[in-house]
Amino acid sequence: MAKFNKTLYQCTQCGGSSPKWQGQCPHCGEWNTLTETVAAPAPAANARYQSWTAQTQPVQQLSQVQAAEVPREPSGIEELDRVLGGGIVKGAVVLLGGDPGIGKSTLLLQALSAIGSTRKVLYVSGEESPQQIALRASRLAVDAARVRLLSEIRLESILATLQTEMPEVAVIDSIQTLYSDQVTSAPGSVSQVRECAAQLTRMAKQSGITIILVGHVTKEGSLAGPRVLEHIVDTVLYFEGDSHSSYRMIRAIKNRFGAANELGVFAMTDRGLKGVSNPSAIFLSSYRDDVSGSCVLVTQEGSRPLLVEVQALVDDAHGFQPKRLTVGLEQNRLAMLMAVLNRHAGIACFDQDVFLNAVGGVKINEPAADLAVILAMVSSLRNKSLPEKLVVFGEVGLSGEVRPVTRGQERLKEAAKLGFERAIVPAANKPRQAIDGLEVIGVERLSEAVEYCARR
Repeated sequence: MAKFNKTLYQCTQCGGSSPKWQGQCPHCGEWNTLTETVAAPAPAANARYQSWTAQTQPVQQLSQVQAAEVPREPSGIEELDRVLGGGIVKGAVVLLGGDPGIGKSTLLLQALSAIGSTRKVLYVSGEESPQQIALRASRLAVDAARVRLLSEIRLESILATLQTEMPEVAVIDSIQTLYSDQVTSAPGSVSQVRECAAQLTRMAKQSGITIILVGHVTKEGSLAGPRVLEHIVDTVLYFEGDSHSSYRMIRAIKNRFGAANELGVFAMTDRGLKGVSNPSAIFLSSYRDDVSGSCVLVTQEGSRPLLVEVQALVDDAHGFQPKRLTVGLEQNRLAMLMAVLNRHAGIACFDQDVFLNAVGGVKINEPAADLAVILAMVSSLRNKSLPEKLVVFGEVGLSGEVRPVTRGQERLKEAAKLGFERAIVPAANKPRQAIDGLEVIGVERLSEAVEYCARR
């Protein structure tokens, strides 16, 4: 009698397995994430485990380990180096995710062409044919002679090629297309993605090859496959921004060799992605200070302060339930700020439709945007513009206090450099020495900021 393989159901979010299908994953609690797969044979799994544990390292004192700075090599693209923390690290594994067509393959092909002038590089494509990649290289006007190309999706063949070629930098486009002979499930499944990523990471650490993995994203914007994929790699980068816009942003979500939350800004041109050295000027290119509901925020993205326009539209609700919608800002925090505005400034918006937008497609997660959001809502509600050439930042607490934020001095200097003349900031962030051309108003309570804008 033929022996049938055992069927399991694995979660696409956490990678946990269940013997039968369930609507909710018993491990992470997510709904409708269990997919059918075939369990890998036990002998093969044991063989792989033994090969991993065969090479053990001796135990040593932490004080005996020589600590040294990690050497970095430039990628040839300044904004990409900023997000990576200064450049490419030998033996690191980088995961780059983003929506289809946003520019992942374009950026990496440009980077490999720049790196290939001094080092050996390899581009492994599992989605496009060599002819398609050649057409893209011709369109981008990059030096195709610097890039070695392999069209393959079988993991064992890719590992053998990496051992033979020994490039310094290799790109795998994409990790969801690879499959291993040791796993019986289809390419793109949880088992295949996890196994391929683990094998490639092991290869990178042993050989010193820098491997860049391209990852697909789901409808929710997260990387397709198990969350363990983000824990395996050293650096996780996400493309942000609207694919219909000419600007793209890359944010570092995780970086073992540098600071997280760094942001790189690129402009999409007919010759590929070009780095933007002054993104604040782009975000404020269409800003007008004579319209209501508009406020300029100084946010901190990693080591760089950015000036972003926050727009608010507050209008009478015409339905039974008032609408609350945010783009680029946290929606749950909006409800809290509206309650604080009502309680401590006497301005009620409970019967109003409120819409918020961060211009330029940038996503703002830090609480320093609280004060700018509130002043933009007040300006729209009163249909009165804020004072001219004004910038704002500060966190608002539930008791109506305005709390200080980090790197206030750098934010103010960036605002003064771009020609702004007034700044409303937390009192604790007010500099001791005056900044040329910038009047700084320090406030301790939300009501003080609202009253100041009403008087102007």
